Amino acid sequence: MGKIVKNMKKRNILIIASGGREHAVGWRLTQSPQVGKIYFAPGNPGTATVGINTGIAATDFDALIDFAKKNKIDLTVGAPDDILAAGVVNAFQKAGLKIFGATKEAAQIESSKAFAKELMKTEKIPTAKYETFTDAKKAKAYIKKHGAPIVIKASGLALGKGVVVARTLAEALSAIEDAMVKKVFGKAGDEVVIEEFLKGKEVSIHAFSDGENVVLFPTSRDHKPIYDGNKGLNTGGMGTIAPLSEITEKQLDEIKEKIVLPAIKGMKKRGMPFVGCLYPGLMMTKDGPKVVEFNARFGDPEMESYMRLLDSDLYEFLDACVERTLDKIKVTWSKKFACCIILASAGYPASSHKGDVIKGLDTVDKDVIVMHLGTKQNGENVVTDGGRVVGVTATGKTLNDALKLAYKQIGPKGVHFDGMQYRKDIGKI
Repeated sequence: MGKIVKNMKKRNILIIASGGREHAVGWRLTQSPQVGKIYFAPGNPGTATVGINTGIAATDFDALIDFAKKNKIDLTVGAPDDILAAGVVNAFQKAGLKIFGATKEAAQIESSKAFAKELMKTEKIPTAKYETFTDAKKAKAYIKKHGAPIVIKASGLALGKGVVVARTLAEALSAIEDAMVKKVFGKAGDEVVIEEFLKGKEVSIHAFSDGENVVLFPTSRDHKPIYDGNKGLNTGGMGTIAPLSEITEKQLDEIKEKIVLPAIKGMKKRGMPFVGCLYPGLMMTKDGPKVVEFNARFGDPEMESYMRLLDSDLYEFLDACVERTLDKIKVTWSKKFACCIILASAGYPASSHKGDVIKGLDTVDKDVIVMHLGTKQNGENVVTDGGRVVGVTATGKTLNDALKLAYKQIGPKGVHFDGMQYRKDIGKI
């Protein structure tokens, strides 16, 4: 952490959006001696405990810029994928305001899977073999030729639900029908990427980037399918663990040199330097790490675990990325393990039940923090307001210690609500 000067001006922060990732970022920023007021747009009941909710929609760029100017915001954090893809960073930069996050052009690494695949092919970044299609009949013919298992991805943003790992031919053909004909993902499914099925264990990698230099986070693992045993539909993430004991320093160096740095260099070469958080989802195959997808922002629920482990000043990293001085900053992480268990509403991921009262939020252990993803204040009650509702986070000397502490908080004597769904095997599979 940098040297703090007495009477230093406190920086005001604006964090765009209102999920668990934003709650986690805000919570960690409250611990920075350099940070003054923290605002959220729009915010949720959880973010209200660490900052001030503005109620401004994350999509209302004019209102956000006006607020930032009037409230002397020193740094804005643009967190969600759809907002970055819509150009919030470009809008703030045009207004002469400081913002952490990828520009609309750089965010294509996530908002267009076809773009990401072309980048990987050109920069020789290891990934699954693939083809892209804009014609449903041709896509189905390709699937019939190659068989299953096979992976179908809507090329555009689908809020974490646009990927189908089809175990059978029927599932694969149905996925094409849903994405390209029925348009269940809207325009995101106008183009699809069909990939070979990769065998191995998934790993989430996060890296701060200033467009040239990178600083890697510890490894983590998200658990995407809704049910235990990695069964059921994919979700935005049902829980995370960090770090992963099985990933060696040598493997992490390989990931940095063969995946992260080539991607950053490739983006710079294209005239769209990537500033923000690059988040590649990887599969550790028998042939080494391969990219499943690139994301252009902090992961959710990865950040809920990561922020429990960061020992350095988060503000310094956010600022260094924007100022292009990341090579001058050193990061330290706790030696502990962290986990996040997501509690989801009834019907998720196909739908979500809203308005159920969340009980037990004030009963958790002092070392446990509940991050809010999809909640709303309704009078004196906090109620469900989305598919993934809250994330129960804990740390421990061992991963088992962290998991045991987190799970202890969930249920009739802890945090619960009607129709609550959660996986009971996070970190065990």
